[in-house]
Amino acid sequence: MRKPVVAIVGRPNVGKSTLFNALAGEKIAIVEDTPGVTRDRIYVDVTWLNREFTMIDTGGIEPDSRDVILSQMREQAQIAIDTADVILFLVDVRQGLQDADAKVADILRRSEKPVVLVVNKVDHFEKFMPDVYEFYNLGIGDPLPISAASRLGLGDMLDVVISYFPEGEEGADEEERPRIAIVGKPNVGKSSIINKLAGENRVIVSDIAGTTRDAIDTTVVYDKKEYIFIDTAGLRRKSRVKEELEHYSIVRTVTAVERADVVLLVIDAVEGVTEQDAKIAGIAHDRGKGIIIVVNKWDAIEKNDKTMREYENQIRQTLSFMPYAEIMYVSAQTGQRLYKLYERIDIVIANQTLRVATGVLNEIMTEAVALQQPPSDKGKRLKLFYITQVAVKPPTFVIFVNEKQLMHFSYTRYLENRIREAFGFRGTALKFFIRERKEKE
Repeated sequence: MRKPVVAIVGRPNVGKSTLFNALAGEKIAIVEDTPGVTRDRIYVDVTWLNREFTMIDTGGIEPDSRDVILSQMREQAQIAIDTADVILFLVDVRQGLQDADAKVADILRRSEKPVVLVVNKVDHFEKFMPDVYEFYNLGIGDPLPISAASRLGLGDMLDVVISYFPEGEEGADEEERPRIAIVGKPNVGKSSIINKLAGENRVIVSDIAGTTRDAIDTTVVYDKKEYIFIDTAGLRRKSRVKEELEHYSIVRTVTAVERADVVLLVIDAVEGVTEQDAKIAGIAHDRGKGIIIVVNKWDAIEKNDKTMREYENQIRQTLSFMPYAEIMYVSAQTGQRLYKLYERIDIVIANQTLRVATGVLNEIMTEAVALQQPPSDKGKRLKLFYITQVAVKPPTFVIFVNEKQLMHFSYTRYLENRIREAFGFRGTALKFFIRERKEKE
């Protein structure tokens, strides 16, 4: 099930990042009085009344600005608007209704998305309510008074936000055709890979970074089986802000990954694996997706008998948090090994949906405990009673123990490795939850 996406938009300096941080529960976005500080969209997963959603913080919209940074921020905010299920439109009661607010409202009206109008900096409701009513003039719905800094009115606001979420998405979103998101930095060959697999130019291919403006779904039939490929705009690297401002197009990648069963992380073989690749991989890893690392432009590398092993070591070192990921070396230009991707995708999907019988799991756990004693603390030793699998996509396990705090992450990792030795689970993360129970139970 895909999480709904909520985008916070508005003019610069109305308190978007303060609201974002209040809802996220920690300081994630930079908060400053200078307009234009939030230059990159930042996302976080939020839960309210058992409803989960992904929230996006955006740079402020200056509708008429010709400034290169502000125009880039406007483009980034537009991407967030296009991707969002609900838009949270923030205005400032202390500055009052501005012409720019009306222009932002026009942009949002054209999106035809649900818009929640939120009036920020209302620290005293009785004092500021007459000023709040002024925002009815925007013609975009009832203004909701809040104070992000003082955390006033946030619950009422979130009640309205989640009321717009679609019901029963689980059934609509589940379908048999595998969905594969192709992610990576700009200009690594994502669109070229899809075009080669589809056998036609379905996606615009250009050497200019950022050509892929929107996530595009392409259905490809291979060996009488349908696959849906989701192409995304590349995530861009920040460098030389004044000369060449490049923002993370992170929201599109997040939403594409949410919809996917398997994620192909495309890496440029010539450039090598980078920290930016690790950030993109982290999005898929955190969401428990199947992951295949696709090293493209492999034909451009001078090779000897050690090249592939050295390259894999470099990838494993940079992406050490996901040692389970599959790696393939391809060339979109020549088609080298490209069609073997389907075989690998099928393997990863099979592993994502693999269920292991409880009896077999407990045999593996008993043997693992016999080979390596569980940790102890202050004379008290961890006891493992029982393990069972409770979900797939990703395979999720619950382990019942006597005391949760004794279950060190390294011992969980040890058990994970034993399960992987028995069943492989190539290409997919495994999730473990530790539950406490008394010995009499």
